[in-house]
Amino acid sequence: MQDGNLISILLVGIGGYGNLYVDELLKNMSRGDFIIAGAVDPIPQNCRNFQKLKEMKIPIFSSVEEFYANSKADLAIISSPIHFHCEQTCIALAEQSNVLCEKPVSATIQESRRMIEARDNAGKIVAVGYQWSYSDAIHALKKDIQSGLFGRAKRFKTIVLWPRNKNYYSRGWAGKIRDSQGKWILDSVASNATAHYLHNMFYVLGKETDESAKPAYLMAELYRANEIENFDTSAVRIYTQNDVELLFYATHAVIETVDPTFCFEFEKGKVLYGDGGDDDENIVAVCNDGTRKVYGDPFENSMNKLWMTIDAIKGLRPVVCGIEAASSHTLCINGMHQSVPQIPHFPENLIRYDENSEITWVEGLSDVIKTCYREWKLPHEIGVSWARAGRKMDLYNYEFFDGEGIG
Repeated sequence: MQDGNLISILLVGIGGYGNLYVDELLKNMSRGDFIIAGAVDPIPQNCRNFQKLKEMKIPIFSSVEEFYANSKADLAIISSPIHFHCEQTCIALAEQSNVLCEKPVSATIQESRRMIEARDNAGKIVAVGYQWSYSDAIHALKKDIQSGLFGRAKRFKTIVLWPRNKNYYSRGWAGKIRDSQGKWILDSVASNATAHYLHNMFYVLGKETDESAKPAYLMAELYRANEIENFDTSAVRIYTQNDVELLFYATHAVIETVDPTFCFEFEKGKVLYGDGGDDDENIVAVCNDGTRKVYGDPFENSMNKLWMTIDAIKGLRPVVCGIEAASSHTLCINGMHQSVPQIPHFPENLIRYDENSEITWVEGLSDVIKTCYREWKLPHEIGVSWARAGRKMDLYNYEFFDGEGIG
């Protein structure tokens, strides 16, 4: 580490989500165990603390290559768009930086493997910013699942209805399948805003702390209402390699909000979050014998990922969510795209636009998804007229996303 015991930090992407890292670091300068070595952003003015960074004389560069030409950092925090994650992580590792990369770890599974190779060659750590994976509540739950407290896992389901408006999709890469050079982005409701909650089902089933269950096969239904390339609505059934059924429902094409909600069924009980329990803010286990256990709020201390990664660099703790743990989500997203290579539009007669909120939404969609969640089914299984089942995708030996047929 440079400067004695100070961790030098490079911030890659300081607008958008990167603002949160800037906020967190500036609020905690008094810790005295880190310095901000520099920032990279082609449009740094989009950072709400831009002036503060300038006053602090923190150098700002337009590319990671420009920063590393004359500087070094112990930790690179990568908050750039999805299609830069792999390349920028590999550059940082080659320059002997540890990395905290925002989710998803990469657009494709082959990029994840490239990142693992770069990490191992560098002998550094890479943490991935799925914030629930750094939550005390999730770690306590995962430990109890690993210990067999609830018996065998049977089936899990998660639902998120998060309206997103016109401005959300105005970012150049939002809702895109590829960039202008043909590079995979695969930005969608499931790969970005709600990615944490799809990943979480794999993560809590992992046999070790830094491990996730692996998807074996899946069938997806993907749709769009917004004028984007990719899907804004998804319903998918996944089976893990240990034969646990996972159902995931997420959409941006609604007016109604349903925050992340889940029900995890085991032989000896259920684990609930916002699913009909009397304690919506906390994860609660309800065992078949009537006993209850409260784990806490998984959203508490959402920037734990930053401080836990710094602790890992210091050798005080292991990485709790690295590339391997994050790759199950990437593999799942790749499989979903190949299950439904051509994203269908919702029927035009059901698409609505709210002038005040600038949200494009689908009439009846909230009710459809909530019914599916309640009944553990996909839309085509409850007789919805517009619903179409995707093809079954085997992911056991899936090593390369070629995007065949995807448009």
